[in-house]
Amino acid sequence: MKGLAIPLLLLATTAAGQTVVPAALADTQLANPAQEASAKALMETLRCVVCQGQSIADSDATMAGDMRALVRQRIRAGETPEAIKDWLIGRYGNYITYDPPLDAMTWPLWAAPVILLALGVWIARSSFRRRR
Repeated sequence: MKGLAIPLLLLATTAAGQTVVPAALADTQLANPAQEASAKALMETLRCVVCQGQSIADSDATMAGDMRALVRQRIRAGETPEAIKDWLIGRYGNYITYDPPLDAMTWPLWAAPVILLALGVWIARSSFRRRR
């Protein structure tokens, strides 16, 4: 019994720290069309942390539904999409967005296509020169 006390205590404290978001907002549109359009536009730019290949607008995962509800709740409360996006990036990291900012951690992601293209051109050029 003593061995279960610590894991149960940890589970209880992490569950108590979670915010409760009404699940009804996951798939229910906001009454204000401008707010709903703003929420939809933001949801299209956020990656589902479960699916990782879909936006939260397209994903059927429970986590994506919770995130849609959170976005709608915050939009309805008057927060700007940028403030919500910044909050989500702070919570989940730059991976949550499809357009990560250029910084020390993401520069290889941005530079890789250019480097690979240059490498391919160099290999093709040297291959053609050998054939002559």
